[in-house]
Amino acid sequence: MKRIAVVGDIGSGKSYVAKNFGFPVFNADEEVNKIYKKDKSIFNKLKKSLSNYVKTFPINKNEISQSILANKSNLKKIVNIIHPSVKKKMKIFIKKNEKKNFIVLDIPLFLENKLNKKNDIIVFVQAKKKEIYKKLKKRKNFNSKLLKKFKNLQLSLEYKKKKSQFIIKNNFTNKSVKVGVKLILKKIL
Repeated sequence: MKRIAVVGDIGSGKSYVAKNFGFPVFNADEEVNKIYKKDKSIFNKLKKSLSNYVKTFPINKNEISQSILANKSNLKKIVNIIHPSVKKKMKIFIKKNEKKNFIVLDIPLFLENKLNKKNDIIVFVQAKKKEIYKKLKKRKNFNSKLLKKFKNLQLSLEYKKKKSQFIIKNNFTNKSVKVGVKLILKKIL
């Protein structure tokens, strides 16, 4: 089984690109949302670590956001609590799909968390900053200060680009992504 990892900037369209490959996709953001909704033990850990902010279950994203904005060390605490659970879910996903030829990993901090393996095919999604920002502002929970804190966790886009074997330019049209995916599939199949 080969692993295709999709990396890029926040809001560059990584999840959309990942789905377009047509292989099973592990989406870390979706997993985090499931954890927030269903995992009482994670809630208890977050509540203990961030008692001034995390009070309700299912975990309220606004409470998480407030804790991150209040203190820069809180984001690290959250990552340290949630990351092991996401990593475990990723391992289950990989095991479940081990007979497949390809799987796609849509994990925002893929390189940062050193999840990459030697034979991974890394695809960088490139989009114009202006277009990304326009897209992000449409999200109901958009907060530029929060965005900045998340960006500080990430490696530089130049580094990610250098580590990637392929680049897909996303100008937020179906066509640009589909053409990019098709070209990659031609080379790897």
